[in-house]
Amino acid sequence: MTLLARSAAPVWLLALAGAILTGVFAAPADYLVLLAVILGGVVILTFVVQLALSRPEGFVDRCSASIAGSVVILAAATLVLQLSQ
Repeated sequence: MTLLARSAAPVWLLALAGAILTGVFAAPADYLVLLAVILGGVVILTFVVQLALSRPEGFVDRCSASIAGSVVILAAATLVLQLSQ
């Protein structure tokens, strides 16, 4: 498993877990707000993970992959949650 996949996968899993927990426990009126908060948390978590690695090579690629994957996951969750109302 490459460093990109090892650093992006935990962020994606947390984005997915946050989306699932939002769908299960949040009121439908709060879905969009909470998904935006999750995205903000994912961005911060991405930088924490990347800074913890202390490897400058591929920093932008790893950050881009983590954030882009999380955006796709949360966009799909938004679509599912909005259509399920």
